Amino acid sequence: MLSSSIKEATKAEHQNLEKKVVQKLKSIRRNSDYADLLKHFYAYFSHIEEIIKPFIVADVLPDYPQRRNSSYIKADIIALGADINDLPATTVPAINNTIEALGALYVLEGSIMGGSIIVKMLEKGGITEGVSFFSGYGEATGMMWGNFVSVLNQNATNEQQEGEAIRAANDTFRHFGEVFESEKVAG
Repeated sequence: MLSSSIKEATKAEHQNLEKKVVQKLKSIRRNSDYADLLKHFYAYFSHIEEIIKPFIVADVLPDYPQRRNSSYIKADIIALGADINDLPATTVPAINNTIEALGALYVLEGSIMGGSIIVKMLEKGGITEGVSFFSGYGEATGMMWGNFVSVLNQNATNEQQEGEAIRAANDTFRHFGEVFESEKVAG
């Protein structure tokens, strides 16, 4: 089952990204610093969402329109008194089918699981606004994750498909990490 193998197979890329995000989180001192972190998330999430959109249709993931997405990040940025101008440059992996799109979405949906930890880190630093994105699905987070994992497993039915999903997930982690190294571009 893909859900059993993808976590282990993406562990290194996940940890590389996590280090970059935690480093950025630790440097947050005020709302503008947090808005800058969110701009990195918004730039990447909005870009990858466009790439996977043709493949994540209602027949694949019926609750996709209700899932957390980059519009939450944008709302948080605005709540912090910032805007979505001056975003970092992004690149995304090649996504050519539903299996690869689900591999990429594994990274996006998985980021919800660490969201509560991020909210607590921000609270310790006095940041309490603009946390709707990292708050995930609230009490429904576990259920939403379970639904996604079920869809992931139903769609990857052989080793080749599992390999495609894992490659896409690793590429998604890698490209997301690069956003934290890029220079800002005029938006």
